[in-house]
Order: sequence, then structure tokens, then C-alpha cells
Amino acid sequence: MSTRYIIPLLVAGSVVLACGSRSHPESAAAIPKASLTLAPVAAPVPAPLPKHVKLTEGASTTLSSAFHVSRDKRAFRFALDVTNPGKKHLELNFPSGQEYEFSVLDVTGKEVFRWSAAKMFTQSRQNRLLDGGDTMHIEEEGPAELPLGSYVAVATLRSANFPVQERVAFEMR
Repeated sequence: MSTRYIIPLLVAGSVVLACGSRSHPESAAAIPKASLTLAPVAAPVPAPLPKHVKLTEGASTTLSSAFHVSRDKRAFRFALDVTNPGKKHLELNFPSGQEYEFSVLDVTGKEVFRWSAAKMFTQSRQNRLLDGGDTMHIEEEGPAELPLGSYVAVATLRSANFPVQERVAFEMR
């Protein structure tokens, strides 16, 4: 076989491999609408991922974070604030264009909503600088209605070097 055929075949094969099928979680099933209210729950919430990351021998840096869930007539609102309490800037590394994720779990731990379910993100690495004392504010919307019951909202900062996960329990009644 000639070299002029082998190289294009190898390139085509690598493109097919790189662009192969990607499986995405199916979006939540249709949820019947009802008049629901958001109320806090004093239920035990699983521990979040550690917010403490060791940078060098003997030195460490942390990010502080706060997660809030609110509801109006149109939708749930998720707000995640990630703050660099130190004086030096931090470089957050993200493995893709998706920097964060919001999801809602029911009492059994089954996911009933995922913010990114119907979205596409770049597959290239991303970096973001967070100066000392600065806060990165992230806000998104979720479904307006959920069936009655207890839920846990989960916010995740998908940074490879400073992963953050916060959980808030709430109840629909």
C-alpha cells in the first residue's frame, strides 16, 4: 500500500475516534406542575468535596464558597460564590469549557435535574485567574416545579486543581 494512502487513512481514523459517540445523561422525565413552596430542611447532608488543596510542601491555599437556592414563579435560581480569601491570585484549571454544574437529587439520591443535560461544551482546557480577595459569582436557573418531597441541590465547581462542591437540602411542600 502506498504512503500517500496510509497518512490520510490514519488522519481520518483519528478524527473518527476523537469525534465518536458521546453519551449524555437523559434529561429528567416530565414533572407534573403543582403549586409548591421552598422550605429549608434540617436533614443530614453528605459532606462536600474538600475545599483545601495543597500547593507545595508546607504551603496550602483554600477557596471559600457559598451556595444559595431560591425559587420564584418561573424557576429555581442557583447561586454559587467562590472566593479566594488569600492575597495571591489563583489560577483555576478546567478540563473543558464547563466550569460548573448544578443538579437536584431526590431523597433516594436519584438525580431529577442536571443543569448541563441539554448543553454542549468545548473540549479544550480552560484557565481562569481569581485574584486575592476576588469572588467568582455563578448564577443559573433550574426547573420551576418539582413533585412534593425532600431534595438536595448540588453545586460543583469543576476545577481540576481547586474542586468545590456545596450542597443545600430543601423541601417542596
